Amino acid sequence: MIASHGLYTGASAQQEDAAAQSISTDKVVSTDPPYYDNIGYADLSDFFYVWLRRAVRSIYPDLLATLAVPKAEELVATPYRHGNKEKADAFFLTGMTKAIRSLAERSHPGYPVTIYYAFKQSETKSDTGTVSTGWEAFLAAVIESGFSITGTWPMRTEYTGNLKAGTNALASSIVLVCRRRPGDAPLATRREFVAALKAELPLALAHLQAGNIAPVDFAQAAIGPGMAVYTRYAKVLEADGNPVPVRDALALINQVLDETLAEQEGEFDADTRWALAWFEQHGFGEGEYGVAEMLSKAKNTSIAGVVQGGILDSRAGRVRLLRPSELADDWDPTADSRLTVWEVVHQLVRVLESGGETRAAALLRRLGGVGETARELAYRLYSIAERKGRPTEALAYNSLVQSWPEISRLAGSPEQPELL
Repeated sequence: MIASHGLYTGASAQQEDAAAQSISTDKVVSTDPPYYDNIGYADLSDFFYVWLRRAVRSIYPDLLATLAVPKAEELVATPYRHGNKEKADAFFLTGMTKAIRSLAERSHPGYPVTIYYAFKQSETKSDTGTVSTGWEAFLAAVIESGFSITGTWPMRTEYTGNLKAGTNALASSIVLVCRRRPGDAPLATRREFVAALKAELPLALAHLQAGNIAPVDFAQAAIGPGMAVYTRYAKVLEADGNPVPVRDALALINQVLDETLAEQEGEFDADTRWALAWFEQHGFGEGEYGVAEMLSKAKNTSIAGVVQGGILDSRAGRVRLLRPSELADDWDPTADSRLTVWEVVHQLVRVLESGGETRAAALLRRLGGVGETARELAYRLYSIAERKGRPTEALAYNSLVQSWPEISRLAGSPEQPELL
């Protein structure tokens, strides 16, 4: 779209090679690039192309000249087209770098380039930690093109209502705000980079949580402020003088993310801290009483007390955390003499699943200030469940956080009835 003096003057569409185009010269650019290897755009297009070609080839003869959609230049990492995964990775990185460099060189210098990306990042593990080949290749292209990331905007762009029940699908895209990196950008050591991450990332993560970013999107959203630190430097150097690669930077960002979420445990009561540590090892499965008792000493509580709190079953030398569906349905938080954040979260999960947001709001109204602490615990529980490969549990915590704005709105409404 081209606008002049606030008046709409028309629009046009052109097909160009992103790496060689010139139409972005002195333009404000916002783009949604291909997603590495998880969507075969050209292959999918063939389904529609054959019918379009028959219908409108006479109108667009050049555009529809081929029998099928051209695929050789498609900017995705498809191993079967390039011989193996390594060659496909190299093709993607080279092509994406050229395309983004073209934007960096041609776009209007007074405005940032915004790039949408919705690629689930915690997909592989290496010696350096959890990383993502898709994010690694894409971010390497952004950095090598001469851009630095100056901001990130999580945006709710993905419709998930038609997905299979139980799927932890991304709900947001992360919009990377990019500007050309200054020629005099400083160097930094790995230690300086980590120190800057630890100083700046917790505040950025607190803003993301305050904005109610869904837990399933949280690790992806954290990449933005982390890479903003990484890309402000011309290079981040190891002790031996070699640059810290994007892969290691992503692993360090994920590490600081985990540490930040773990530090939030200081706000939780002793029973909740014990339950959180037990959940990380056993989930809702059984474990030995002796091990549980030793852990309780470290958390300054007791197994008898946790049982009394109504969140643990202990019998025959075995203990297990009660699932949300096993918790008391007549629970009254105002009368609970051993109220725990753990029980608050799981009672909210139980009520949300059985009675929807209206009943969850009625419960939240009775919880007072502990509700916000419970939301922080839901983030932590999602992170653990996702990392441990427990999708059903992760989905419950993700659903609670996603529903939180509506639950809070209903809880604060004077028309909201008392249903519990």
